Amino acid sequence: MVLTGILGTVMGLNNTAAFMASCVAFVAVALWTDSRISRRRRETARETARDALRESPRDTPRETATRDDP
Repeated sequence: MVLTGILGTVMGLNNTAAFMASCVAFVAVALWTDSRISRRRRETARETARDALRESPRDTPRETATRDDP
């Protein structure tokens, strides 16, 4: 935000325009960061679910058949 404010001032924008440009830059970076974090979480969740599906048949105990003889 500071860099955008300085750049806006150097370009000759008034204080209001430089502040608004700084806010727009902040929101853009925040949305980009949120998108990257969400994408990484989604990929991690998919990998975890895929691993759980692969390992679940081996990890579950098999039920033994019992016969009730009278």
